[in-house]
Formats: sequence, structure tokens, C-alpha cells
Amino acid sequence: MQPLAERIRPKNLDQYIGQQHIIGPGSALRNAIQQNLLPSLILWGPPGVGKTSLALIIANELKRPFYMLSAINSGVKDVREVIDKASDNNLFNVNKPVLFIDEIHRFSKSQQDSLLGAVEKGLVTLIGATTENPSFEVIPALMSRCQIYVLKALEEKELLRLLHTAIGEDEVLSRKKIELKEHEALIRVSGGDARKLLNALEITVNSQTSEPIVITNDLVLHVIQQNLALYDKSGEQHYDIISAFIKSVRGSDPNAALYYLARMIRGGEDPLFIARRLVILASEDIGNANPNALLLANNCFNAVNVIGMPESRIILSQCVTYLACSPKSNASYAAIDAALAAVDKTGDLPVPLHLRNAPTKLMKNLNYGKDYKYSHSFENNFAEQEFLPDALSGSTFYEPGNNAREEEQRNYLKKLWKDKYGY
Repeated sequence: MQPLAERIRPKNLDQYIGQQHIIGPGSALRNAIQQNLLPSLILWGPPGVGKTSLALIIANELKRPFYMLSAINSGVKDVREVIDKASDNNLFNVNKPVLFIDEIHRFSKSQQDSLLGAVEKGLVTLIGATTENPSFEVIPALMSRCQIYVLKALEEKELLRLLHTAIGEDEVLSRKKIELKEHEALIRVSGGDARKLLNALEITVNSQTSEPIVITNDLVLHVIQQNLALYDKSGEQHYDIISAFIKSVRGSDPNAALYYLARMIRGGEDPLFIARRLVILASEDIGNANPNALLLANNCFNAVNVIGMPESRIILSQCVTYLACSPKSNASYAAIDAALAAVDKTGDLPVPLHLRNAPTKLMKNLNYGKDYKYSHSFENNFAEQEFLPDALSGSTFYEPGNNAREEEQRNYLKKLWKDKYGY
């Protein structure tokens, strides 16, 4: 059986709840729909506010062929196949097909480029849905050919109306004796996401074996807590999974890291989010123990941004296994925190005079830059002098880790500074 959210998905604008600022009577979008003059558009708003439902309603109202792709698992080939079908369909149909791209912000530049020609030639009317600011995530050429509509989070009265609609009109729930005694917990756990709200309602109702079913805040919280994984299925327990992923890479277990990577991919996690975490990890947990880790992670992020899914899973896998198998050090991470703590404790200490710039005669007269030793003028490009403020002289912030590369750094620093920093 279909989930509740699918069973009661609105079929027309009159059934649609919320977003009256863009589809209410007299609005520009509603007028465009009524006049069959629909432009390509991008629907921008948080999850569960009706972006997919609105796209389906628009196509239904205009009696246009409807094609749908998800950016999570569609590549350039999939886009071109759909455009070819839409183009063929257009030869025999006066109504231009609607191509709906869910989560269009996850499309790479090349994937978005593959849409551009079809939109320009008028082969399809594009409707893109995104939870991210399209100004940052959609290429300018595509943006300029689309109208942007901002969808708002649903208000409490709209969510409550949705609950009553589900209980009173759904083919399954309407046969049960259900009393919505309290609704605050349902709305709170949904976070304004209509899909989560209906999911929570359905799980709560299905948890009860006898009727009448009286929905209270305590019942909802108890049931949702017991069924957290089911309730948050689309989120794949986001924070727990990413935590386990990072700790597996940090713990040098490539097998566990790949497992959690696969969990995130199957759960629809944004590949750029994963790649960003790997860039941070490469510096935080590997650092100078293997400087190439940061280079690879940064290249991974750039490649994922250009290539997109599903091919990016291979790039992410290569980066994850490399980082997991690299020697680990958090010395750089600890060093900057130690330096920040020193700044917080000591404030704005004066820079030693010999390190100050002296672009004017007055500054020179005040001994700015006097006695500074230009390192490259000395043997081995090093001249011993004080670089820290006097109050912090001899302070050690960077403590090289116990690995081959950082041991080389330790020995080099000890050779230069002798016992000054305790290396």
C-alpha cells in the first residue's frame, strides 16, 4: 500500500494546502496556469512544503505529458533519454511536455548544461525543485530562462488542516475511529515538513490495535521515539550515519567507512556534503602526517561538483579509502586551537618592532623594521630571531605528531631552534 502522503496527494489547485502567495487567486503563477502560458520555473523551498505536488498539479491542470527525474540517481544519459522522449511526444501533441527535476541543486554543471538546449528550443517546460538557494546551485544560463518561486514553510493552521484532511478523507484512516485530541507533538516532530507530519500520523495510528484511537502528545512522542528509524527513513538518521562515517575514516577502517558511505548514498545524502566533510577530515585528522590527503580530498570535492551522481560514488570511494588508509595526526587541528586560546587569553599583544612594516619615514624613525633579519640572506635560509610577542616568547602551539613525516618536521625544527620550543 502507498504511504499516506502519496494517498492524499492533492490532485488540483483547490485541494492544495499552503503557498497561497504564489498560487492563490489572482497570483502570477495561477494566471499563467489558467492561460496555459507556463514558463520554465524553479520551486525553491524547504522539504515537505509541496514542490512535487505543485509540479504534478500544474501538469495535470494543463493536461501536459509529465516526465520526472531525481537528481540523486540520474545522470546526463538519463536526462538526454527523457528529453528525446519528450521531443518525440511533442511532435504529436500541441501541449509542451513538463520535465520535473527533483533536487535540481544536486545536478552538476554538465548535467544542467544538458537541460539547457531543450529549454532554449522549447522542447520541454522545465520545473526544477530545490531546497538550496538556486543563485548558488543553478547555472546562470539556466537561471535566466526560469522564473523562481519561493515556497514557504507551512504554518500551524495549514498543517492542522492537512491532519484533518488525512483523518477525514484518506481511504484507510477515514474507516477508523480517530480522535485528534492534541496535535502539538505531531507538528513539532514534523518540523513543518508535511511529508514527515503525515508519516508521523500514520505510524502513530498503525501503532494502535484497538479503536477508538485517541491521538495525544504523549502517545505521539512515545510512538515516534520507538520508530525513529522508520519515521526518519528519508533522512537515513543523518547525524548518526555521518558521525559513524567520519569516525570510521579517522579510525583507519576503510571497510566500515565504505559501508556508511553506501548508507548515505542510498539515503540520498548530498554528495557535496560528503565531499566537504572529507576535505575537513583530511586536514583535521590526517594533516601533515600525509599532506597529499588534503590535495586529494579537495580534488574529490571539485570532481564531485563537476561530475555529479551516480558517477561521483566512485570518486568518493577512492577518496574515502585513501583517507582511511592514511597515517593520522590531529597536530595542526590542536595547534590552531592552542593559538586561538592564547589570543583569547592575552588579547592584542604588540607585534615586535623589528617585524613591523615601515613604509613611512616616521615609522622608520620609530624603529619599525629595525634589525629584522631577512631569512633568505642567511645560511640555510634561516636566521634566529624572535617572532612572537615578548609575552609569548617560547610558547609552543604546534606539536608534531608521532608519524614519519611529522617526525621529520620535529627534527628540522629542533635543528633550527635548539631547545627554544622544546622539540
